[in-house]
Amino acid sequence: MLGVDGVPEPHTGWTFVTNHARVLASIADNHSARIRDIAARCRLTERAVQKIIADLEQDGYLSHTRSGRTNHYRIDPSKVLRHPAEAGLTVASLLSMLVRDEVERQGMVEQARTDS
Repeated sequence: MLGVDGVPEPHTGWTFVTNHARVLASIADNHSARIRDIAARCRLTERAVQKIIADLEQDGYLSHTRSGRTNHYRIDPSKVLRHPAEAGLTVASLLSMLVRDEVERQGMVEQARTDS
């Protein structure tokens, strides 16, 4: 369900997607997103997003360049996912499942509302 600001409401309980994947997908949607915006979209604290970005950079999934006050992120789409169960899957394959343009995402939300 979407909140007033168009961002999904917080969710309790388990989910299928990790916070690291959510942050990576958010960056894939906007390579110059602010940490504040990523945190709001992923429903995480800014500190949690900073830690996740540091993890992703440390392992080579993500890099950034600074231009003035703005970070521009670069994702390595050929990087292989870490877990043995995902052996052979790349970041590109993960992102193709997670990242959609806003029109498609909104359409899926509206469809889910009409189905329920």
